[in-house]
Amino acid sequence: MKYAIVGTSHAGYEAAQTILEAQPDAEINLYEAGSTASFLSCGIQSYLEGESESLDDLHYANEASYKEQGINIMVNTEVVSFDGDAKTVTVKTPEGERTDDYDKLILSPGAIPTPLPVDGVDAENVFYLRGRDWAQKVHDRMKDAKKVVVVGGGYIGIEAAEAYALAGIDTTVIDFQDRILPTYLDEEFTDILTKNAESHGLTFHGGEGVQSFETKDGKVSAVVTDKNTYEADTVIVSIGIKPNTKWLEGLVDMDQKGFIEVNEKHETSVKDVYAAGDATLVPFSPTGKKVSYALASTARRQGIVAAKNALGEEATIRPVSGTSGLHLFDYEFSTSGIKDSNADWYDGEVDSKYVTARLRPTFFTELNEDNNTVYMQINFDKESHVVLGAQFMSKGSVGELGNIMSVVIDHKMTLEELEAQDFFFQPEFDGPWHPINVLAMQALGRTYGSDKMLFM
Repeated sequence: MKYAIVGTSHAGYEAAQTILEAQPDAEINLYEAGSTASFLSCGIQSYLEGESESLDDLHYANEASYKEQGINIMVNTEVVSFDGDAKTVTVKTPEGERTDDYDKLILSPGAIPTPLPVDGVDAENVFYLRGRDWAQKVHDRMKDAKKVVVVGGGYIGIEAAEAYALAGIDTTVIDFQDRILPTYLDEEFTDILTKNAESHGLTFHGGEGVQSFETKDGKVSAVVTDKNTYEADTVIVSIGIKPNTKWLEGLVDMDQKGFIEVNEKHETSVKDVYAAGDATLVPFSPTGKKVSYALASTARRQGIVAAKNALGEEATIRPVSGTSGLHLFDYEFSTSGIKDSNADWYDGEVDSKYVTARLRPTFFTELNEDNNTVYMQINFDKESHVVLGAQFMSKGSVGELGNIMSVVIDHKMTLEELEAQDFFFQPEFDGPWHPINVLAMQALGRTYGSDKMLFM
């Protein structure tokens, strides 16, 4: 059996590994348009901040490791079309075009940065941040940059802004929305994050739309918005992503935004052609409706499902909760499911409870009000009390709390069930009541003595 996989990132990598494990003798042709394979864009921040020594470390695999596995990896090889009847793909290489055949085809073309349609965007020292090549350019620019403006306050933009600010570079973030990370956290959390970021030298301006980039001698010199002009010798544009699927128009069914339409098996409208990753939608656990979650964890699971069905196995995608997390300056946060900002996704009435608590007993001398406070919010169906989402933020460790809530949401647990869940108590880890117990109790209007303990 001959398998063709387009794209080597999260979904493509997992698809190849799944096929290889099930059919070690299968012929796997893995196509990568770029010069390197299976790069982890989610690791760029670690490189920009010096926590990773080389971009070479930020790969699931490389050409050598793929070849050692017997996978035919082809870099600098762009798939530009396919013929579902003839079962062929047309590829473009530096040497020209050719046609390869396949038995099963898995599309994982991923996403590309949304372009900013303004004058001056092509000026020198204006960067997008997606993939290895852009990561290297943004890293190298840090040596000479004096004033950087980041356009876009989402994950990618805010990570780049943090790296530049921590390097002592004058850093400004501009977003047309009025706060940072608006799709990931509600306002109570982003207000705290913004204040903390500003204490580290980052400046944020929300509610402003970029109109143009001023240039001098071909280089960017300022960013002009509908309200202000900001001097800049470096600009990073990160206003979102869109499916990398224009080349698939007329070849496979897609929606109006360019997402490849797939069923629960990740089969497309073309026989023996599957799709996975950022170019597809996934069912959202709290609602059952399909949404876009361009997350590595989601893409990998989609890649496995697509590969298993290509192998002839029966596999369906499990709904996701959009669980994610980030460490930003002094804070760590994690989030899963419905928030106030996307409560309109849910057909029922959503209620929420915002809670502040302590992570651990205060008798530890290294703990204080600043580093031991956890900010939490839970969203739930007002009538049934089924948990729909949660957010956590602290200077302590809260990453796994979001993962726990993903399971809670997936199993449609209620507040009453959640308050009674058996979480251990050990002072080195948590308080007598686990933060998730406390959150559920508070949402139900109960405390169980948590507010009476001398050390909590």
